[in-house]
Formats: sequence, C-alpha cells, structure tokens
Amino acid sequence: MSNTESGYGIFWTEAMNQLEDELSEQEFAMWFNRMEYVRTDDSRIVVAVPSSFYRDQVKQRYLPSIEQKLYELSGTKLAIEFEVRKNEAPPQPASDRTRSATVEPTAASATSTISGGRSSTRGSAGDDADGPAPRKPRRAHENLNRDYTFESFVIGQNNSFAANAAMAISKNPGTAYNPCLVYGGVGLGKTHLLQAIGNTVYNEMDNVKVVYVTAESFTNEFIMAIREKKTHQFKAKYRYADVLLIDDIHFLQKKSETQEELFHTFNALYDANKQMVFTCDRPVSELRDLADRLRSRFERGLNVDLQPPSYETRYAILKKKIDAAGLAIPEEAVSLVCNNVTTNVRDLEAALTKLVAYAELVNKEITVEITRQQLKDVFASPKQTNVTIDTIQRTVADYFNLSNQELKSKKRTRVVAFPRQLAMYITREVTEYSTTEIGLEFGGRDHTTVMHACQRIDARMRTDPTLEPTLQYLIRTIKDQSAQR
Repeated sequence: MSNTESGYGIFWTEAMNQLEDELSEQEFAMWFNRMEYVRTDDSRIVVAVPSSFYRDQVKQRYLPSIEQKLYELSGTKLAIEFEVRKNEAPPQPASDRTRSATVEPTAASATSTISGGRSSTRGSAGDDADGPAPRKPRRAHENLNRDYTFESFVIGQNNSFAANAAMAISKNPGTAYNPCLVYGGVGLGKTHLLQAIGNTVYNEMDNVKVVYVTAESFTNEFIMAIREKKTHQFKAKYRYADVLLIDDIHFLQKKSETQEELFHTFNALYDANKQMVFTCDRPVSELRDLADRLRSRFERGLNVDLQPPSYETRYAILKKKIDAAGLAIPEEAVSLVCNNVTTNVRDLEAALTKLVAYAELVNKEITVEITRQQLKDVFASPKQTNVTIDTIQRTVADYFNLSNQELKSKKRTRVVAFPRQLAMYITREVTEYSTTEIGLEFGGRDHTTVMHACQRIDARMRTDPTLEPTLQYLIRTIKDQSAQR
C-alpha cells in the first residue's frame, strides 16, 4: 500500500470514529459495522457494503457528512465509491479499523475473519493459489424439512412476489426486507417458503444460527422455561439467533405473556440487524387480541400475501409431483383434477395421493374415469372455493338488508340473530376455520355460540322447507364472488 493510500485510510478511520461518537450505538452499528474500507486511488476512497439497499441508504443518510469530515481531516475533496459485496465478511470492530485500513497483510500472515456468523480463514499466498478449501456440508437442521427448498416450490402469479422476496432474504438476510411477514390461507405454501429460507441460509452460510419454530412451540417452550426457571436459556436461544423464522403467529392471539416475550425478542434482533420472517393465516391487521405494539412491529417491514394458485400453477404443481414420482397419468386426468381442486396445494397433493394409492392397491392404471370416480367426493366438496369469512358476512348481510357491523354486533333481535346464525353455519360448512376462530370473527363470540347457531340452523332445516334453497343460493353466491377475486 502506498503512503497516500495509508494516509487516506487513516482519515477514513478517524471519520468513522467521529461518526461513532455522534450517533447512537444502535444507529452506528446498523449502518457502519458492516461497511469496510477497501482501498484508495487518486482522490477516491472505495468501501465495501453488503447490498445495494445498504449502499443507497448510507448515501442518502450519511454521505454528505462523511465527505465533509474527510475534507476537514485531509484538506482534500475525496469521493466515496461503494462496492456491493454480498455475503462477504463485514468489517472488524471499531478498535480494529485503523489496522485494517493502514496495514496490508503480509504473504506469510494468516487472518481469520467472522462475518455475521460466517467464518473464513486466509492463509499464505501459496494457499490462495490453491484456492479456498471446500466447504464441509452441514448436517441437517433439526427443525427444518430438507424437502422444503426453492427448487421444489412452483412459482406462479399467485405467489411470485412472496417467493422472490423469500429468495432475496435468503441471499442477504438482515438487510432490505426485515422483518418479513408472509400471509395466506391454508395449504398455500407459507411453511414451505419459510423453511426454504432457513434451508438456504443454513446450507450456504457457515456458522449462521437459524432458528425455526411454530408459534405454538414458541409458546410451549416459554411456559416450560418459566415453570423450570430457565428463562435465561430461552432468551439466549431466540435473542441471539441470526435468522429467526416463526410459523403461524395467529396462534399468539390472547397469549399476552408470550406476546410480551416475543416483543422483547423482536426488539433485540431488530436492533442487532438480524433477519426475522413470520407467517400468518391472514393480514396481521385482522388479528384480534394482539398487542398493538407487537402488531406494529409485524407491519414494520415487508408484508406479502399468497393467493390460491391459478389453473396453470395448479397444473404445473401436479405435473412436477407426478414426474418426480415417475407416474403415468393421462393429461386429461391431470386437467380434470386441476379444474376441480381449486383451493390450495395441500388439497391438490391429497387428491394425487388418493389416486396413486388406489392405482397401487388395485393394480390399475389411472384413467380419466377412475380419476372422476375416486375423487367424486373431493370434487363435490363445498370447501373447494377460496372463501373468506368477510365475503360470507357481506353476502349474508346484503341478502337480509343488514350492515356488516350489525351482523357482528351484540344485538339479539330475530331480524339480526337469524342471519348471524345462518352466516356462522355457512362459514362452518364452506371454510376450514374452527368454531373458536369463527366466533372471534363474529364480534368476539365464544365457540359454544357458534356451535349453538349451527345446531339451530340444522334443526330449522328439518322443519322449514324454504331454508335449504335459501342456504344453497347464498353458498352459490358466496362461491361466485370468491371465484371472481
């Protein structure tokens, strides 16, 4: 390194020291601990940053201040150039910055650097000539399903935004999309994407601590930690993760102490610039009995939704699974399944599993007629539509000339109570929601109220011949509206 380079390196280090004194510890750590001085040529200082997002944010927030400090220190106007180096080692702590900026490592030296949990060792020039030692594959993660990868995830219009966001996170965790919330109905691939992030990071980045857990398991672990007085171990597990993946956060509703613990865990990881990804069965704004401050943190980052797959995506998913299994199924049979099973990937897989089981057990080839015969119950299921509780409520309320608010209100007059019971009954029939979840969506009622409503409608249908046609008309209308979404 030339004397000029060495001098400018010292000025860069001093400018960083001044910024560190002026900014809060958290702010400085967020934006400068992952920036690294690289070199100087002429009147230009080159520094490395981990992403384009990171570069743009630093330019917008701090570039004029940095340039001014460098001018005051050196007496020369120095331009700053940023090199994006993804997934490389971040800089050393502040105490080591001067040494890295002014001393070039000798050929005989060996340095070990640590990058966000990733370690690498550089040896002599001879070692470099032979290339880096091959990475040893990590043993399988104890909580991740190795089959959940991006390669096995079929991307269509319904999920491309969420899938691309997940892939971006896996390549550079803790930067642009943090936190991230993926929401959508049952069987649409939320868990697959969540675990694909975990598998990619875990397999491609050494020594990164990836923690995957369902919200239910998180809650149970927390309860056990309190009972056994091991909360410090619980906190160490989650607050020092590099990537935290929590599935089904809707399970946290009404669990105030668990929400409190997750709130503090969230803050600790966010301040340390660690990646968090959550999944939920609905937009977080629709979650009830969730603390506002926790809700606001879920909404702070990127929120993406998964929609039911289109016909083309359903067909691609089935064909991929059929080809992977080495099966011979006529195109017409595949098309028949895709036209009739429209809800989610899980239902598609269940239909295919039933066909394969039948063919193996009775030793017959799968034909269109066998497909129609064996899946007739699936095809006729009233749950084969993308129906939301909100659609049901609005349709029933409109039919009875009520407002949505009245349907969910505490009013018990017959003009409101009967439509409400009918809406609860339809929800129970055409969706996968539990009675507890249905009760919450109808004004926070108890699950026993939903059960009573369903029993009342069942009993009335046995004595009132006009109710069945009304019920079927409402269900058809609801399905039609859902199909148009």
